[in-house]
Amino acid sequence: MPTAGGGRVSLAGLKGRPVVLYFYPKADTPGCTTEGQDFTALLPESQKAGAEVIGVSRDTVAKLDRFKTKHDLAVTLASDETGAVTEAYGVWGEKSLYGRVYMGIERATFLIDSKGLIQAIWRKVKVKGHAQAVLDSLTST
Repeated sequence: MPTAGGGRVSLAGLKGRPVVLYFYPKADTPGCTTEGQDFTALLPESQKAGAEVIGVSRDTVAKLDRFKTKHDLAVTLASDETGAVTEAYGVWGEKSLYGRVYMGIERATFLIDSKGLIQAIWRKVKVKGHAQAVLDSLTST
């Protein structure tokens, strides 16, 4: 996938390292901003464990660039505009808010080990304390 800053990221390219792959609905919204800031705050500890932290949304790279700069986020932000990755991980689906039904990303996180195997999944994530719970799981494996 293309990333903020003009790069690209693939899980195949990260084989041999653990990966925290978190999916968030939309850049620069309150919950998504807090989640990005929390993962950024814990990034040094995640990196100490050898892990790459990647946030994925369907936002454009241009929007991710603005989001990353505005909030000084250090995690990798990847753009899944085609929806292939969000659909492959089963996080794209029907949501409802105030009686309105729409399609969107379910906030979810996958902890992938150095062999490329999923070791833990968090679905319907509540942002508060989530990044720390992921780090705890990462450092205990």
